[in-house]
Amino acid sequence: MAVQLRMRLTACTLLAMAATALSSAMPSESSAAPATKKAAVVCEVPVSNPRGQILALSCSSCHGTDGKSVGIIPPIHGKSVDYIESALKDFKSGARVSTVMSRHAKGYSDEEITLIAQYFGSLSRKK
Repeated sequence: MAVQLRMRLTACTLLAMAATALSSAMPSESSAAPATKKAAVVCEVPVSNPRGQILALSCSSCHGTDGKSVGIIPPIHGKSVDYIESALKDFKSGARVSTVMSRHAKGYSDEEITLIAQYFGSLSRKK
């Protein structure tokens, strides 16, 4: 049941992102200015599986956009794939103790943890 719900939420997120991209690319009917060509949106982050980026969206509420935390929450940006994956799996198993992260990590499968780690790891390799 949880896997089906997670898959449906992922599909809804993808559809919402596509709808937003399409609506922003179309000129507004109420606009009096002539329509101009808009630049194509290009993803600068090489992600092998876009699902990792979608799963990582929940991390941004605490760890900041792209893992660049500005508060007391530790930043994830710049950490290696191995570090992030190991930390999440340790939180999940209870080997590493945290009130919030243990609960978050338990909600992900090992495959999803790997995808999240790969996404954040790819950000540190960005030029």
